[in-house]
Amino acid sequence: MTTTGPADLAPTTEDERALLDWLRTMRDEHPVWQDRYATWHVFRHADVEAVIRDPATFSSDTTRLVPAAAPVRRGMLTQIDPPEHRALRRVVSAAFTPRTVAALEPRIRTVTGQLLDAAGERFDLVDALAFPLPVIVIAELLGLPAEDRALFRTWADGLFAMQVDDPRDPALGQRIAAALAEITDYLTEHCRDRRTDPRADLISALVTAEVDGRRLDDEEAANFSMLLLLAGHITTTVLLGNAVRTFDEHPGVWDELRADPGLIPGAIEEVLRYRSPFTQVGRSTMHPVEVAGVSIPADVIVTPWLLSANRDPRAHPEPDRFDIRRGVGGGAQLAFGHGVHFCLGAPLARLEARVALEELTARHRALPLDHDTIAGTGGLRHYSRGILGTRNLPVHPVPA
Repeated sequence: MTTTGPADLAPTTEDERALLDWLRTMRDEHPVWQDRYATWHVFRHADVEAVIRDPATFSSDTTRLVPAAAPVRRGMLTQIDPPEHRALRRVVSAAFTPRTVAALEPRIRTVTGQLLDAAGERFDLVDALAFPLPVIVIAELLGLPAEDRALFRTWADGLFAMQVDDPRDPALGQRIAAALAEITDYLTEHCRDRRTDPRADLISALVTAEVDGRRLDDEEAANFSMLLLLAGHITTTVLLGNAVRTFDEHPGVWDELRADPGLIPGAIEEVLRYRSPFTQVGRSTMHPVEVAGVSIPADVIVTPWLLSANRDPRAHPEPDRFDIRRGVGGGAQLAFGHGVHFCLGAPLARLEARVALEELTARHRALPLDHDTIAGTGGLRHYSRGILGTRNLPVHPVPA
């Protein structure tokens, strides 16, 4: 059965209101829908959660259907399934244990303070803090020079700006290869260097570790390092921008967080639900399956919508109301995924966001958007698809 939706494709994230309205319609009227490119979309919380927790049915390895993804599959946790996924994840889990991540807090707080000291009276939150903070932290973990962060941003912007409407587009592989060429060469060189001169960093751990009796080769280690570097920073960058935008839209929230910093972790969870950084993920069916009464065949691409699940009233009462005291409620927010592919860097992203917001609220009585600068520079620059957030966010702080 193929359902027919109100549009051939989802609105882009540049028009957030239109996208949210479309997702509401799809949840209510077309909870499982096939678009014109033969990709199946899943919208309700319970169904999205069921899809992403079942790798035996909904595989993360889409390369057999999307050959363009093949060049970066090896070593890429987001594109492999158990048992391979489990073995590789064990190699790096030690770098992201609760104790290890918690030990990073003093360094994160120091970097945050240094970046805010240099920001000036008015600044762009993304340029001044939301981008450099996670890049510096993950670069230090990997053992990469923090001064290369301008390169990292160029590479990330090129990759995340890529429009992918049809995942089976034959030209997609060339576009992906071109976008990744410099960064894979860069990281492969660092991997080779660590084989001969290992250090106390994560790249050294990757190239010297054994997975099920074998070592990772340079390609696997470089691809995994790339995942940590790119996905590891974009989540925190977008989350911080979304938090400040959302607080600006809801008068009184900033005052509450200043008065009680203990509310910040709950506010972060609500931002993740309300404006999920990654709107959807991709899976491929291993066999025919039924979702919400709709039969989906084997060997097709399935897109579970994390943003739609997080705005589903079946799991979150009054989902369009922003409430920093919401708690888990009827269903956990799924911004970081669920099951075996739950985001490995989620504890680090949460820690970085908490520390950054603690420092921002302590320094500033208010942090409104600088609408004059936004208007004078052509407005906010949004990601177009896949990521809900802005590439810039001018603010006009009010000192405490």
